[in-house]
Amino acid sequence: MVDIVEVKNRKQLKEFIYFPFKLYEDNPYWVPPLIMDEYITLDRRKNPAFEYCDAKYWLAYKNGELVGRIAGIQNHAYVKKWGNKYTRFGWIDFIDDTEVSKALLETVEKWAAVQGMEAVHGPLGFCDLDKQGMLVEGFDEMGSIITYYHHPYYKEHMKLHGYKKDVDWFEFEIDLNKLSQNDEERISRVSERALEKEGLSILHIKNRNDFKPYFSEIFEVLDIAFKDLYGVVELTDKQVKAYIEQYFSFANPDYICLIVDENKRLAGFGICFPSFAKTVKKHGGKLFPFGFIDILKDIKKNDTLDLYLVGVRPEYKKVGVPAAMVNYCLKNALKNGIKKAIASPQLENNHAVHSLWRFFDARLHRRRRCFLKKIKK
Repeated sequence: MVDIVEVKNRKQLKEFIYFPFKLYEDNPYWVPPLIMDEYITLDRRKNPAFEYCDAKYWLAYKNGELVGRIAGIQNHAYVKKWGNKYTRFGWIDFIDDTEVSKALLETVEKWAAVQGMEAVHGPLGFCDLDKQGMLVEGFDEMGSIITYYHHPYYKEHMKLHGYKKDVDWFEFEIDLNKLSQNDEERISRVSERALEKEGLSILHIKNRNDFKPYFSEIFEVLDIAFKDLYGVVELTDKQVKAYIEQYFSFANPDYICLIVDENKRLAGFGICFPSFAKTVKKHGGKLFPFGFIDILKDIKKNDTLDLYLVGVRPEYKKVGVPAAMVNYCLKNALKNGIKKAIASPQLENNHAVHSLWRFFDARLHRRRRCFLKKIKK
């Protein structure tokens, strides 16, 4: 028999956060989450998304042993914007026991029904910048700190419990060692023509203060560029402030590309980070006391680049501006000894972004999925 216990206190929240560490302790491809970020995201006092979300977290026990976890999220802004009466699930992990996975999912389904919802979908977070999607391909590929890892049996459990594919995300790995001089010159020509034709230029950044004036505008462009993507709701001012404080302090200017028009208005941006996966894994998701030191080393010297976000105003989306941003960041990556780049998850129907990789030796190395199930009230 499976016992489901709602998380009500700090001790239980710690168990909730640390459960994957036990489940994946021997898996060489799993990258742990940043513990500090997990506490902030799941705490309604610290996560601004709780202005428009409600959430509950549950633990599953069998024979007195912790065997699973799940979060239920009611994103009211999503329901209002998209008109879908859906509840989200996220932070789902469980042992290979269908009784356990069924109990966890049914708990969220019952909670959703009580709120008058018609379906459950996930894994999703509170907003689009949280981790999302269940890994369904690429189980023998190293993960990143911005994505989940899942055991291969997860997807089979989802199908068994009546969940079907709603949408997939693709992840590409770009091998920079195979980029020839001719390829580099071709990409540069395309990028230069695009910028010249549209009267745009790349803002040269030497330090954090150079792009600090554009922080808010970056998120303005992000909201505009992402507004029609799956499940996206606009970020609040408090969320924007929180993300700026949380992440931009780690930025390496070589991997921040801001493209502006003649009036210095932001036309698009690209944000990349050197990979922190190995360091986060080495330190078990903890930045302190020693993880932070290695993170600083990763920023300066690394062989892998994570391509986090690309946002472009709609009027510049199809004129080569995204290619110019990727070209700028990857040129600096080559200069700094980067051997490969990992693109963040992209929706399967986002063909404009997929087309960026035609210039490179890129392979689809991971796929993740959002599942959906209609429920009975």
